[in-house]
Amino acid sequence: MSEPTCPLCQSSDTQFLHRSDDRHGIREFHECRTCDLAFVPPEFHLPPDAEMQRYLMHDNDPEDVRYRSFLSRLWSPLRPLLNKGERGLDYGCGPGPALVQMMTEDGFRVEKYDLYFFPDPEPLARIYDFITCTETVEHLRQPMEVFALLNSILRPGGRVGIMTGILDERSKFGDWHYQRDPTHIAFYTRRTLDWIATRMGWHVEFQSADVTILAKRGSSELVCSMPMNAASNPASPII
Repeated sequence: MSEPTCPLCQSSDTQFLHRSDDRHGIREFHECRTCDLAFVPPEFHLPPDAEMQRYLMHDNDPEDVRYRSFLSRLWSPLRPLLNKGERGLDYGCGPGPALVQMMTEDGFRVEKYDLYFFPDPEPLARIYDFITCTETVEHLRQPMEVFALLNSILRPGGRVGIMTGILDERSKFGDWHYQRDPTHIAFYTRRTLDWIATRMGWHVEFQSADVTILAKRGSSELVCSMPMNAASNPASPII
């Protein structure tokens, strides 16, 4: 049987990484030798209705102090890099857009988008000074389309803040709690994020174990040469 194609870089240079069999069922994980992404092939993805039900189980109350503290792991290092009043987008905000509320309270103009809970595509047609993706990119079925979309709606000099679990040691992948969530299908290493930044023309800064801030360089040209239709087809399932 041939190895599955990498959903990020479309390389066929992939190999088997891990197989799990737990209460969520059997899943396989593969890894890409080109961009270093670890991923779950499509045949092991949850159907959209089951995926949405899983997201509804999350307790994302905008007034929850603990949840706000969790989101601050991204917002605290990103906020000082922005000018009050700038326009932002929370991409993959989920059913309780707490980060939108936090950023608005701090004096920023913020839109929200989520494939399941706020699917209006109008915000994806605007240009933003910054974009946040908290616990989102690990759910992407077609990650390069989404990154290309974000690049296209981010002004030159703008920033993208990403919070996701970073895969450090493949030898411990089977014990990593992050891969046990059945909606998590894409796992990024620092080399993966460097690869994305190079393709998009972004500068990357690793703020902490799970927070990365990427800055779009001055040119408005999209560095990625892969054909994309992300703006008209905004995606892959996202929280």
